[in-house]
Amino acid sequence: MLNIPQLLAQELSITPSQIENTLALFAEGATIPFIARYRKERTNSLDEVQLRDISERYTYLTELEERKSSILDAIAAQGKLTDELKAKIESSLQKNELEDLYLPYKPKRRTRATIAREKGLEPLAEFIKSLNNPKATPVSLTDEAAKYISEDKGVKTAEEALKGASDILAEAVSEKAEFRAYLRDYFMQNGIFLSKIKDECPEGSTKFEMYRSYQIKAKDIASHNMLALFRGESEKVLSLDLNFDEDAVQSYLESEEIRTKIPAVRDFYRAMLKDAFNRLMKTSLTTEVRSDRKTYADIESIKTFETNLRELLLSAPAGMKPTLAIDPGLRTGCKVTVLNETGKFLEYQTIFPHTGKPTEAAGIIKKLIEKYQIELIAIGNGTASRETDEFVGEVFKTIERKPIKVIVNESGASIYSASDVAREEFPDQDVTVRGSISIGRRLQDPLAELVKIDPKSIGVGQYQHDVDQKLLKKKLDDTVESCVNYVGVDLNTASKELLTFVSGLTPTIAKNIVTYRNENGAFTNRRKLMKVAKLGPKAFEQAAGFLRIRGGDNPLDNTAVHPESYPVVEAIAKDLNVSLSQISQAADKLKSVNLKKYVTETIGLPTLQDIIKELEKPGRDPRAEFKYATFKEGVKEISDLEIGMELEGSVTNVANFGAFVDIGVHHDGLVHISQLADRFVEDPKQIVKVGQVVKVRVVSVDEKLKRIGLSMRSNDGVSESASVKNSENRSKNNSASLADLKAKFNRKN
Repeated sequence: MLNIPQLLAQELSITPSQIENTLALFAEGATIPFIARYRKERTNSLDEVQLRDISERYTYLTELEERKSSILDAIAAQGKLTDELKAKIESSLQKNELEDLYLPYKPKRRTRATIAREKGLEPLAEFIKSLNNPKATPVSLTDEAAKYISEDKGVKTAEEALKGASDILAEAVSEKAEFRAYLRDYFMQNGIFLSKIKDECPEGSTKFEMYRSYQIKAKDIASHNMLALFRGESEKVLSLDLNFDEDAVQSYLESEEIRTKIPAVRDFYRAMLKDAFNRLMKTSLTTEVRSDRKTYADIESIKTFETNLRELLLSAPAGMKPTLAIDPGLRTGCKVTVLNETGKFLEYQTIFPHTGKPTEAAGIIKKLIEKYQIELIAIGNGTASRETDEFVGEVFKTIERKPIKVIVNESGASIYSASDVAREEFPDQDVTVRGSISIGRRLQDPLAELVKIDPKSIGVGQYQHDVDQKLLKKKLDDTVESCVNYVGVDLNTASKELLTFVSGLTPTIAKNIVTYRNENGAFTNRRKLMKVAKLGPKAFEQAAGFLRIRGGDNPLDNTAVHPESYPVVEAIAKDLNVSLSQISQAADKLKSVNLKKYVTETIGLPTLQDIIKELEKPGRDPRAEFKYATFKEGVKEISDLEIGMELEGSVTNVANFGAFVDIGVHHDGLVHISQLADRFVEDPKQIVKVGQVVKVRVVSVDEKLKRIGLSMRSNDGVSESASVKNSENRSKNNSASLADLKAKFNRKN
C-alpha cells in the first residue's frame, strides 16, 4: 500500500518531517489556525494554505486506501486476484483509475453478456478470441457458431450464437482499464462541447443567449461557462453535447485489439468493437468527462467564492462607535435604529421622509444624532437608498457636527432578520428592526456581523447554488474560521456565532462562554475561561491565543501572544527592565533583543519573532484602513446614467469574467475582464477585490434588461490592443476541426 506521508511530501514539495509533524498535530486535535500560528517550530512555518492542502490530500488518500482494501478483498473472494492486478490496485493514486481496475470484477445487474453466458456461449467467445492472432488458421465462424444452437438454451440460429459471443467480448473490451483511461483522456483533450438553444426559445428571450450556437474544447472551457451550460440544460433551455471523432475512436480500438489476418474474424471484431464503444463505453465516458468538468468548475467557482468571502469578511471596520442605522423604504418608511459603541441596540424609530413627512423625519434624525452623539450613519443599499442618502445629506446642513455617512451593502440582511439567530438575539423586535440593526453592525464590524449569515446569502458567489453544496459549505466554513482567527475576537463582546468559529471552540462551548459572561460579568483574564462548562485544557490551548481581553488583569491578554509563552515575555520584560504594561512602548529595546537567548525546546525563533511583532502593535486590528465610496449626486436610477459618465463605486462581487460594482443605482454594473485594466488580465482577482473602492466609466446601458457595462480602462484609446488580446485569448481554441483531431489522434496508428 501507499506510504502516504512520503507521497504527500513528494506531491506538495514539503519535507517528510513537516508532513509527519503536521499529521501528528492533526491527530492530537489541533486546528489549522492554531498550528499555523503557534506550532511553527514543529511544521517549519507551514501556512494555512499548505496545512489545508495536507489535510485534504491526506483525507483523499486515506479514503483511497480504504477503498483499495475493500476491492482487494472482493476480488480475492472471487478467486481472481493475481499478483499483477494486486500491484496495479495498490499503486493506484486516483479513485477513477481504481474503479476502472475493479470494473470487470464488480457485481453487475443482469447484462446481455451474462445472458449470453447463461446460454452457454462463453466457449464460443473464447474460441473466436483464440482466432485473434496473426498465425490463426481460417475457419468458418458460422459453422462453429452452429454447434451452439440449442432450443433449450434459447439459441435458435448461428447468428444468435455469434451475437451472444460478441456481447461477451464487447463487455470485456468495455471494462479494460487502459482503454477507458485512454479514451477518457482523448475526450478531455479533444472533445468539443456543443450547445444549442432549443427551438421553443426565440432569439433574445433567454439569459443563455451567448450559448445559442456555442462550441469549445472540453479542456479549454472556463468554469463559469461550464456552470452556465449545466444550468441552462437543467432549466431545459439548451441542449449540451460532447462531440468527438468517432472514427478516430474506432481506429484506436481496432489498432489496439485486432491482431488476426482472417477477414471474417476482423469483420466480426470491428462490429464487436463498435458495439462495445457505442453501447457500453460512450455514455459512461462522456458522463465522466462532464462530471470531471463539473468538478473542475465547482472547485474554481468555490475558490472565487472563498476569495470574495475572505475580502468581504476582512473589510475594514468603521469602528465601534455610536451608530445610526437606516433600512430605507418608500411606502413603508425607513426603519431607524441606534447602536452604541459596543453594538448594543438602544432605540428604534420609523420615519417617512419620502411620503409627505420629510420635516418630521428630519427632526427625528437630528434629535437622535445629538442625543446619542452619533459618529456613523449606515444606510442600506436597497430600495430608496439614494433618496435616503440625499435626505440625510439635507439634515447634515442643519447640524454642526456631521457623522460619517456610508451606504452599506445589505445583501443577506433579510435572511438574518428572519433567522433563529436573530430571533434569539432580539426576541422582542420584528424583522424590520433586526434588519436595520444588522446594517448598522455591518458598518461597525463586518466580520462580527456577517458570520451570523449563511455565506451563500451574502451575494459574493458565482453559481453558488449549482456547485457541490457539501464542498462549498466546508470551504466557506474554513474561510470564515481563518478570517475570525486572523483578526482575533473580543472575548467580552463577541456573539455566540462569532465565538463558534474560534479555534477549538464548539457551538456548545461558545454558548457556555456567553452564558458565563452574562452570569459573572466580563472576563478579566484568559485563565477564567477554564471555569466555563465543557471548556477543558485542550480547548483552552487551541482558543486562548485568538481571544482578546481589553483592559484586563494582564496586558498580554489583549495580544495574540499565547498564554503558554507568557513566561518568555515576562523574562524579556525583566531583562529589559520594563513592566508588562510598558513593554509595548519600548519598541527600540524590543528590536535589540537577542532572541536566541530565549529559545527553548518548545519555543523557537519563529514564535519569538511573532511575539516581538505582536508586542510592537498590541491589540491592533490587522484589517485595512476604513474607506467608502461616494456616489455621484443626481445619479439614483439606471435612467440617470449616460455613456462616458465617470463614477465612483464599490466592488460587490468578483467573478472569473469580471467584477460587479455598486454605483448607487440599485443595479450593479459589470466591469468585464477585458475592461479591468489597460493590459491583458488573466484573473480579475489580480486587479480588484470585494469592498474595494474604484473609479469606473459607463460604457453601455440596457434599461430593459437592467444591465450596465462599466470600464476601468483609461479613456485615451491607446490600449485597445489589451482588449483585443483579451478577446483573442478567450476565443482561442473555441472551435476545432474534427478532421484535424482525427489526424492527430491517429498518429500512433
